[in-house]
Amino acid sequence: MAKKVVATLKTGTGRDWAKVIKAVRSPKTGAYTFKEEIIPTDSVKEYFK
Repeated sequence: MAKKVVATLKTGTGRDWAKVIKAVRSPKTGAYTFKEEIIPTDSVKEYFK
């Protein structure tokens, strides 16, 4: 399923997009939740900092 989403993100606009998934720890329970976003490929490294 992820391949279809990523494949459709490449458009003729000249900007490539990437779907990123980040594990975020809940301050109350300590359990991990996953946050999904679609961002430009230029800012992927900044997103994970």
